[in-house]
Amino acid sequence: MQEPFRAVVISRDEDKNQSVDIRELTLDDLMDGDVVVEVAATTVNYKDSLAITGKAPIIRHWPLVPGIDCAGTVVESQNDAFKPGDRIILNGWGVGETHMGCYARYARLKGDWLIHMPDGMSVRDAMAIGTAGYTAMLSVLALERYGITPERGPIIVTGANGGVGTVAICLLSKLGYSVIASTGRPEESAFLESLGAGEIINRIELSEPGRPLGKERWAGGIDSVGSYTLANVLSQTRYGGAVTACGLAQGFDLPATVMPFILRGVSLLGIDSVMAPKPLREEAWRRLAADLDMDKLHRLSKTIGFDDIIDTAHAMMDGRVQGRVVVDMSA
Repeated sequence: MQEPFRAVVISRDEDKNQSVDIRELTLDDLMDGDVVVEVAATTVNYKDSLAITGKAPIIRHWPLVPGIDCAGTVVESQNDAFKPGDRIILNGWGVGETHMGCYARYARLKGDWLIHMPDGMSVRDAMAIGTAGYTAMLSVLALERYGITPERGPIIVTGANGGVGTVAICLLSKLGYSVIASTGRPEESAFLESLGAGEIINRIELSEPGRPLGKERWAGGIDSVGSYTLANVLSQTRYGGAVTACGLAQGFDLPATVMPFILRGVSLLGIDSVMAPKPLREEAWRRLAADLDMDKLHRLSKTIGFDDIIDTAHAMMDGRVQGRVVVDMSA
């Protein structure tokens, strides 16, 4: 396995100018780990796009192969939990940020970061879900643990056309929730309705400064946007409701007041997909295998080849990508 393989590599010069290239690597170029995986599929997430475009300081080790997700097959293992031939999924743990990632044919990883792929799930399905869909499932689990059932009322999903948003809509609708989708692309309302959204609102309703307390409109929310959007979602959440926060597409600030918390008992639930403990990851992936409508998943995802990764990352940052993107590493 010492033959060279292609990889996307992000580098930086002495003046901290970033460059992104496709290079040939060998296993000797990879970082430490006790499992070597042949990457069958990966995906382009928002975080991957930030890394490739340099729009945010995602990369913290130079040079680095980006790519925070993969699905593939173990080819070498010094970890007792995995053996050659096992199908695995990786999400997070700093891979593609501080550790060589998955935009390459091979990745050397720590077995503690991996989970076995659920039975019946294909590598394409796993990466159509990816970190975005896994994060959506973590959000749904958090709402369930807090007692936000379908009977409590509708759930708002912000950033509805993005990776987290589209999968969240699919999951919530199948579980019986009424879903309100907030989007900046109202012309794509039919697409969101096909995924299970019952009502579409323009994100402009939420993206500007609002009142400390607004009309009570939803029992809970899944927010991947942050900033004024999250503040307004909180201010319009019903008494005793809860909102999950898992992203910062609008910004990392939260210009809110304590009013929703102390007058309506609203709770803000933080979602971390990167360092989530393994039992929670395994629960999320089991639920995804059981509760996600795979026909809808196929509708909201498209497949590209390795050579399209860089261009797709730029398109995602420009708002020109809908739903999920799977990278077939054999294409």
